[in-house]
Amino acid sequence: QAQLVESGGGSVQAGGSQRLSCVASWRLYSSSVVAWFRQAPGKEREFVALIRWHSSSILYADSVKGRFTISKIRTENTVNLQMNSLKAEDTAVYYCAVGSRYDSNSRAYDIWGQGTQVTVAS
Repeated sequence: QAQLVESGGGSVQAGGSQRLSCVASWRLYSSSVVAWFRQAPGKEREFVALIRWHSSSILYADSVKGRFTISKIRTENTVNLQMNSLKAEDTAVYYCAVGSRYDSNSRAYDIWGQGTQVTVAS
């Protein structure tokens, strides 16, 4: 069964950094797109960043551009999200997801991880 496992969440002070990892239990296909989304309490799930598995195409939400960096380690079926200059409003559960479309809409993604909590204290 295909699974995504996120790790790296926790608590951090505002202005600090944290790195999230997402590991797929299967070999990702060349057409795969891996994305990070987040959901804060009482809010809808929102797009954070995505990366194509077999190209250098990357897309960021405006709210994280310049602060977050998405990257991949193809030999380890892993996608990382480096988060710098964290703000209180970045507090959320972060999810990684895999789909086959280059799309920031969560409906484009079929497989989701269980999520990891990131809490930024101001």
